[in-house]
Amino acid sequence: MKIAVMSDSHDHIWNLRKALDTTKSEKCSMIIHCGDFVAPFVFKEFLQAGIPVHCVFGNNDGDRYLLTRFALESDGLITLSPMIGTVDAGNLKIAFAHEWAVAEGLAATGKYDLVCYGHSHQHALQKIGGTLAVNPGEIMGKDGEPGFCIVDTDEISVRRIIIS
Repeated sequence: MKIAVMSDSHDHIWNLRKALDTTKSEKCSMIIHCGDFVAPFVFKEFLQAGIPVHCVFGNNDGDRYLLTRFALESDGLITLSPMIGTVDAGNLKIAFAHEWAVAEGLAATGKYDLVCYGHSHQHALQKIGGTLAVNPGEIMGKDGEPGFCIVDTDEISVRRIIIS
């Protein structure tokens, strides 16, 4: 199973559309988004892609009411958690959050195979005990090359995709 891990879209729908096109062409079964969508119209892009999304709020998500409403009206396609999300995918137990401090704590518990996070806009990959921690970098492209990661749950491998 392949999962797309994204973060920090910050309303950059052009890069998000490219990321979603790649996600579809790579046949990803799920998207994990680690927050900072910013505006609710970003969720319309996820709905058009038709791939289930599991996500959390970031520190720049403004209209949390409308984001929550869009998620609740998505017929189960968008699952939005406030600060920490969890999901089982393939053979992996996955947790995700926006900020590293929360993600680091989740990884330290040893309960998860994979912990995803964002916020810093910088791609990072590290092992904490038996847990793999992944920051996919940013979709937006403000602080570097825009991109995201694809996780293969069978091989437990992570591949960074640059959006061009």
